[in-house]
Amino acid sequence: MLNSKKKGGGGGGATNEVVKIVKGMKHRRLGNSDIFVSELGLGTQRWMSTDFNGPNRELCYEFLDEAILKRGVNLIDTAESYPIPSGGRNSEEGDTERVIGDWLKDRKVPRSDVVIATKITGGRNVTPRNIRKDCDESLKRLQTDYIDVYLLHWPQRYSPQSNWGQSLAYNVETDKEQQKFMGSPTSFEDICLSMEELIQCGKIKGWGLCNDNAYGLTASTRTAKALGTTPPCTMQGDFSILDRKSEENGVAEAASPFNENVGFMAYNALAGGMLTGKYIDVPAALDDTNRDRAKASLSQPRGRMDTRGWGGTLYRYRTEAAQEAIVEYDKLAKANKMSLLDMSLRWCKQRDLITTTLLGHTSLQQLKETCYVLTMKDDLSPELMWEIDRIHMKNRLPLFSSNHAGKDWFGEGEIGEPIP
Repeated sequence: MLNSKKKGGGGGGATNEVVKIVKGMKHRRLGNSDIFVSELGLGTQRWMSTDFNGPNRELCYEFLDEAILKRGVNLIDTAESYPIPSGGRNSEEGDTERVIGDWLKDRKVPRSDVVIATKITGGRNVTPRNIRKDCDESLKRLQTDYIDVYLLHWPQRYSPQSNWGQSLAYNVETDKEQQKFMGSPTSFEDICLSMEELIQCGKIKGWGLCNDNAYGLTASTRTAKALGTTPPCTMQGDFSILDRKSEENGVAEAASPFNENVGFMAYNALAGGMLTGKYIDVPAALDDTNRDRAKASLSQPRGRMDTRGWGGTLYRYRTEAAQEAIVEYDKLAKANKMSLLDMSLRWCKQRDLITTTLLGHTSLQQLKETCYVLTMKDDLSPELMWEIDRIHMKNRLPLFSSNHAGKDWFGEGEIGEPIP
């Protein structure tokens, strides 16, 4: 096997070590901190959103009741910019934090029973002033005295990784142009000092990065250590059986307990729903060559891949190479008498890098299923882990591949989003 989870070394402060088990759910140390997070975290990006299946207030409460009060989950991941999408009278940025805060108040849950991770909007928004201001605004919406983990939603600087890794090549000219027109990004020193100020004020317990790379992670930890401030305890990124780049691009090595000792929160572990298997027999609407059926899928979506907005934005999970890999993984799962979802989540949980897996849900049944998979199922066998690796070796970067890059291809619009 290329890599499977084992106990962290380096003493009692090693990231990912299991510190307790609550109702069958393992809780792991997050980086070199005293923050312990469940192996499943609630992803809340679309809570209260304008999506066709965006969870409303009642369903958000049901998720929180089930996960936090009954299933041993303690981690809630959110952001000041959530929900996405938002807009109109019934949904605006910040509503996700508001519903979480309302639930905490209404249920009178002891604050120490919950770990809240939220994010400041990235890019040039990251300044010392905004770090303080945006944190205060999140605290008000969450109706709490402190945030457990405060993250930069994406890097303050130009970085191809801040576009979720869809563009892998760093471009000096792009960086030069951005600095020319937007000014120099906030320094790592100013970020570390600003986060330390929040820690010393008791407003946050720890901080971290999101959608960053090995350079950003290492620069942040080394800068903090040089300044004598608290280093980041976590990094959050796209990670799944389809997207293993963080294991192979230096992030896993940098985050190791033997190096920077930083935890990793994996999001999109089911690749936008593609790894549920529901788009195998009948393709996502934007990929379906049967026009009548595609039209029907758009009018009654099975999930967000059947919508023009998310289906386009999350193109990386719909590449031809990605869909070929999904079919192979599905065959392997069925041969081992399990679902593709089951195999994908259990595989993710076993990786050395992963501290916790963040999952969004649109129904209570989905939440119950993922909790069951992550608490009641045994680890995948070494033989099955090897079979997964063999498929991976034939198709290593499916999310970043294209079968139609002919002479007229320039990549415009294919990724779905500009680099921030």
